[in-house]
Amino acid sequence: MTNHKWGSSATRAALLERQTLMQQIRTFFTQRDVLEVETPIWGQAPVCDPNIEPVEVASGGFLHTSPEYAMKRLLCDGSGDIFQVCKVFRQGEAGRRHNPEFSMLEWYRVGWNHHHLMVEVAELSRVLLNKPDLPVAVFTYREALQRYTGLDMHSSTEADVRALGVKLAGQDLDLARDGWLDVILSHAMEPALPSDTLVFLHDFPVTQAALAKLGTAEHGPVAERFELFYNGTELANGYHELTDADEQRARFEQESNGRPLDENLLSAMATAGLPDCAGVAMGLDRVLMHRLGVETIAEVLSFDATRA
Repeated sequence: MTNHKWGSSATRAALLERQTLMQQIRTFFTQRDVLEVETPIWGQAPVCDPNIEPVEVASGGFLHTSPEYAMKRLLCDGSGDIFQVCKVFRQGEAGRRHNPEFSMLEWYRVGWNHHHLMVEVAELSRVLLNKPDLPVAVFTYREALQRYTGLDMHSSTEADVRALGVKLAGQDLDLARDGWLDVILSHAMEPALPSDTLVFLHDFPVTQAALAKLGTAEHGPVAERFELFYNGTELANGYHELTDADEQRARFEQESNGRPLDENLLSAMATAGLPDCAGVAMGLDRVLMHRLGVETIAEVLSFDATRA
């Protein structure tokens, strides 16, 4: 690392740790007979998630924000268990823990649900963080919300959620219920989670299902998905994947904001079918930040956005 703008934003030691991290990932999945794949970083259709802004290419199409759609097409085509390490791109992602280009690990396990996958995510996280004895804590979203805020996921009113969100944000914002729940998660729940512990939150509100299946828990319907947090940072986001092609199209249409839909994925799901599976995406740069004990994402990148 040098002070020159042309120099790396990371030290050579950090680059060596990244190399070791990649080797550990491939060893982990090779030992478990999970196939490594590559899919295009450019596609004709972007992600439909309204909270993620894709990078549009001037000549047409988009850089992918995750390899999810293409990997699911491989699953429909009979690939079996797969993983991928790749660069992904998102507009507006800049800051201490964000860069518009970053490294993602994504993998899928056929025949698994999100509970099975959380176990494997914990196993890999211990390896990648170089902490084989890290404890694991698992809460439902409802349990964590009640424990740290007093709200109930199912029975709290819109006014209850908004009132706490406004108090935490310090201002009134033009947000719907899920927007205020995100404020509450980031401002009240995440900071209160156990430290030096792999903390999983699972079974989210159905309105935050994204690409996850819906299920039924003791107190009401839930989205079968999870997020992994470690010392104040979200490291991974996983789903018991939605396999119903009609429901997938309906969710895409609801969330597309006028963007083109990925008809290749929808056709694959409708024709061949997506097998029952669970999948997860993990941000590798954030993992490496914790592994090295550094404060900014630039310190683990060869060249961050200011030097690219």
